[in-house]
Amino acid sequence: MRKLILRISVSIDGFMESSNGKLDFARSRSPEGAAWVAEKMGQAGAHLMGRKAFCEMASFWPDAGGVLAKAMNETAKIVFSRKGFDPAQVSTAKGWADAKVITGDLAEGISALKKQPGKDLMAHGGLEFAQNLMQTGLIDEFCMAMHPVAAGSGFGLFEKLGKPLYLKLIETKVFSTGAMIHVYQPENLFNK
Repeated sequence: MRKLILRISVSIDGFMESSNGKLDFARSRSPEGAAWVAEKMGQAGAHLMGRKAFCEMASFWPDAGGVLAKAMNETAKIVFSRKGFDPAQVSTAKGWADAKVITGDLAEGISALKKQPGKDLMAHGGLEFAQNLMQTGLIDEFCMAMHPVAAGSGFGLFEKLGKPLYLKLIETKVFSTGAMIHVYQPENLFNK
């Protein structure tokens, strides 16, 4: 069975977005951090995202350079959208225009994808998609990039948990800018 890995960036106080808008996590990215993330992303069999994140990324990545571009552009995309949409209307770039769109129940869609043969699945995206993934109880690994910025207030991945989620730290990386990667696996995710 394939694993579902959620890759997100957070502030040191745990927010994905500040209450004033998006946080600029790019300020603390480093070449060695980008290389590490690119290696992890390149191991994925598909990138999963919500419609909003897909639209933002599809307008950026096809023309982007750097070590992350290859993994983002060449790996299959699967988009979850309750309303549905045509990815070709967002981008005509190969790898983006042919994204698979799933309009049904998120938990059912994720469960079906995990049962298929192939490499692990890596989820990206915005706050709402990440929080909805949390509610499915199907995340097998959290790859959290913690950036040296404090938001003070905002919106976090775990703010809608109904009970504590205990995690086991399986990997840590620290980069020259002070950004850190923490990779966790759930010990008891939603009574599983």
